Amino acid sequence: MSEVISLLQGIPETIATLALSLSFARISLRWLPIVVGGVIISIIGSAIKLLPLTLGLHSVAMLLMCVLFISKTTHISPSKSFIVTISSVIILIFFEIVIHLSISRLTTLSLEAASTDSLLWFLIGLPQAIIIFILSLLVSKIKKPVLNGWKI
Repeated sequence: MSEVISLLQGIPETIATLALSLSFARISLRWLPIVVGGVIISIIGSAIKLLPLTLGLHSVAMLLMCVLFISKTTHISPSKSFIVTISSVIILIFFEIVIHLSISRLTTLSLEAASTDSLLWFLIGLPQAIIIFILSLLVSKIKKPVLNGWKI
């Protein structure tokens, strides 16, 4: 059950990270390919996480899959794709830390205790995905997308 909840948390985060990366790259936000790509990357990342491999390897794999997705579906070079994806992931990590620490301080709930309850951990992680979605829309409004950014 916790694997399903982990997957459900990863899907909005991955979609939001892809959207923010595309906004940074000045690619218009076409939600169908973003959602499909985010869901596929999240499912593959969750499958890798379940394997008996080094801790965090799934994160590296998901980062590289996001880079590959952006460079193959848009006219963005792999190097720029890597830069915008890393930037988005760093912003996601920042908000994740801020939100988790804020909730921990406001509720006196330790992060260790919260992480043992899958549903609670999912609910705590949802705000950062929402913030990244909003941020991607704002960046897209400020940095106007270029025409014909998509290959598909």
